[in-house]
Amino acid sequence: MAVAAFDIGETLIDETRIWSRWADRLSVTRLTFLGVLGAMAAAGRPHRDAFEFFRPGLDIEAEMAAWAAEDPTGLRENFDGDDLYADVPGCFAGLRDAGIAVVIAGNQPPQARAALEALDLGVEHIVISADIGWAKPQPEFFAAVADVAGVEPDRIAYVGDRVDNDVLPARRSGMAAVLVRRGPWGYLQAEWPEAAQADHIVASLDALPALLAAGRDVADGDVGFRPRARHPESASAAPPPKPPPPTPQNAREAGRLP
Repeated sequence: MAVAAFDIGETLIDETRIWSRWADRLSVTRLTFLGVLGAMAAAGRPHRDAFEFFRPGLDIEAEMAAWAAEDPTGLRENFDGDDLYADVPGCFAGLRDAGIAVVIAGNQPPQARAALEALDLGVEHIVISADIGWAKPQPEFFAAVADVAGVEPDRIAYVGDRVDNDVLPARRSGMAAVLVRRGPWGYLQAEWPEAAQADHIVASLDALPALLAAGRDVADGDVGFRPRARHPESASAAPPPKPPPPTPQNAREAGRLP
């Protein structure tokens, strides 16, 4: 592989504090909010549906604007270095040592770029859905990643915590796919039959540099799961949806965070 491209939420960034602040904002106990959020993940429903349980009809964009006005210096729905998963710096360093370029590419709002740049992770490129007008799982998003990386899709491994948003569309685009089994979506979707389409399934990012450099299959001991088959499609995989026209609204609605 020439390039490793990484999703952001629950792949690089632990979103626990973000969702906890949302619970506080909505005057809901954190356990309750996180439980409902997990239920949405288990049901395959958008994460935004969780807000409907507590504030039916909530205009999330208006709520974020009001929140920013009330707490302009707070993190609110954003992240910083304290949210970075501990295995990220070592993984990125190992990939660079192996001659593999690192790209960060995910569904995020515009301010995520500055937050990622402030982490100083030494990556080659950052691709944010809000900047390009396309969002996962739209094929145009993955085409944009390949264009920015400057290589053919089959020389890119896309790493993420979701089968529906990361593994399946990455494979359809011609990329290899690595599923990270962490976060609510990662644990739940690793059990999906379609997870077998991932080239590798890992419990952390620590094994990635050697794994991608060697091009070998994941071993049983890496995650405690059976090795995953390497094939482009399976009968259980859903066909790719027809993408809507590129608009900022698409990127916002498909993004991981509100």
